[in-house]
Order: sequence, then structure tokens, then C-alpha cells
Amino acid sequence: SINADDILRRHQRGDWGELEKTDWDANEHALKKGGRLFSSYRSVQNVKFWIITEWDRSVTTILLPMDY
Repeated sequence: SINADDILRRHQRGDWGELEKTDWDANEHALKKGGRLFSSYRSVQNVKFWIITEWDRSVTTILLPMDY
């Protein structure tokens, strides 16, 4: 099963999950130059969800499809 702590660790490590190459590259650029970080994953039940860390790293949010 997927644990929220494991997913957050993946996001923190730079494993952006199920992103297109352009989004993956944008995250790599944001790490170096500053900017928002975005990742996308799927739960065990195949529900897609997103993790977004703000540009200043002050807040990280997990969003479900119903929140978006």
C-alpha cells in the first residue's frame, strides 16, 4: 500500500511521479532557480493526486481530484 509519508519522501527526493517530461524538467529548473514544485501520483485504488510545494517552500499541499 502507499503511505503518505513515503509519497512525501518521493516528492522531496525529486521523484515527481507521473509527469510529462516538460513538467519534470520544469521541476528540475525550479529546484535550481526557485519555483513551484509539482508531482503527480496514483493511490492503490488508482486515484490520481497531486503534491504541490510553493516557490518559497513554505507550504506543501496534497490535492485530490475533488479538490482541484
